[in-house]
Amino acid sequence: MLENRTFDELCLGDTQVQSRALSPRDAELLSILAGTAGVSPGWGGLLVAILAGTRLPGPGTVPLKAELEFLGAIVPGEIIQTRLTVREKRGPDIVVLDCVAHDEKSQTVISGLLTVKAPLEKIRLPCADLPDVRVHEHVRHRQLIARCAGLAPMVTAVVHPCDPASLCAAVEAAQAGLIVPVLVGPEGKIRSAASAADLDIENFRLVATPHSHAAAAEAVAMARRHEVEALMKGSLHTDELMHAVMQPGTGLRTERRISHLYLFDVAAYPRPLLITDAAINILPNLSDKRDICQNAIDFAHILGIAGPKVAILSAVETVSAQLPSTIDAAALCKMAERGQITGGVLDGPLAFDNAVSVEAARTKQIVSPVAGQADILLVPDLESGNMLAKQLTFFDGADGAGIVLGAQLPIILTSRADPPRTRLASCAIALLVAEARRHGAA
Repeated sequence: MLENRTFDELCLGDTQVQSRALSPRDAELLSILAGTAGVSPGWGGLLVAILAGTRLPGPGTVPLKAELEFLGAIVPGEIIQTRLTVREKRGPDIVVLDCVAHDEKSQTVISGLLTVKAPLEKIRLPCADLPDVRVHEHVRHRQLIARCAGLAPMVTAVVHPCDPASLCAAVEAAQAGLIVPVLVGPEGKIRSAASAADLDIENFRLVATPHSHAAAAEAVAMARRHEVEALMKGSLHTDELMHAVMQPGTGLRTERRISHLYLFDVAAYPRPLLITDAAINILPNLSDKRDICQNAIDFAHILGIAGPKVAILSAVETVSAQLPSTIDAAALCKMAERGQITGGVLDGPLAFDNAVSVEAARTKQIVSPVAGQADILLVPDLESGNMLAKQLTFFDGADGAGIVLGAQLPIILTSRADPPRTRLASCAIALLVAEARRHGAA
């Protein structure tokens, strides 16, 4: 219970002490509330206000005036000891508190006075069972971008970047040292987008084409001539770009089926989560799924995931003639046993819950090296994959960087709805693929 001390109960010299560490999660939440990065001195003032409102005088206290000096930095992880002492009482309900806070080195970081209106009536409140506040720091994608430091940026054909969002994505990636953009599209529209977004593109090569179809064709032709190491989608439709990529004879196809892969940073999941295919193959057959699976496994190796665990998803975890996806799952597992899929550990069919939750798998008595700890989720079709990806994005706040695999070079598919961090992460994974190709590893 929280119990206050009324004005009449307070005596001069009464003291309350609290020790509290500012955790990295606290700092992130405060940054969000403040709308700025980093830890401001205001955190110390918040500590003082919380101590007054909960302990001295406690519930019912109304802060009136704070005269505080912030004398030192408050570092996340460091324990701060805050002390309030009753200095003065003024009838009928005004109390002046001495405030001081010290860090772990006993150095004063806050000093001053807090004037409050003390409660006149006794209040007892139960300590609340507070909800968990989860702040997603997107650490994995930041680490992914940092991993590319020191790598030579890849020359990238940015296809039809004719709106501010897609042009900004290219400029941001260039500034981060991930790509060297070659802007391919109608020159007038590209320069108008740059002007609208106040972007300087004078140092970028610009290849003029009359329209988006021509931009896609020219970008693919540049790739075939080995002038670029990657393609990046601009403001044209995905199917328009992929039509040029998949053209027999003039496109960028290989013996492998082309597929899309999301690399998700999910707050509630303890490892990177790969989802495929949610953007290219609408209703893949068994042969298609074999290539989609192998593309994802090969990419996981580039990320440094040895022996990635592949969960082949369906609605249930038993094989049923009524659900073709369960039969495909069983066949893919047998193909892996026979060496037709290599480098990963496969299991399926698995429902989503027992693919990612150890507890769900245990409850359903599923004994599997994959269940509850999947690195890769192979979805039955594009519709289910697309819905799963969007649910993670909009309900969980997950970050999904996307890339197209199986072509002669990596293809970056960004969305205008993507935040800058996601766009950079998509470029980072493409650079890792390009770097592996430079060394003959992909």
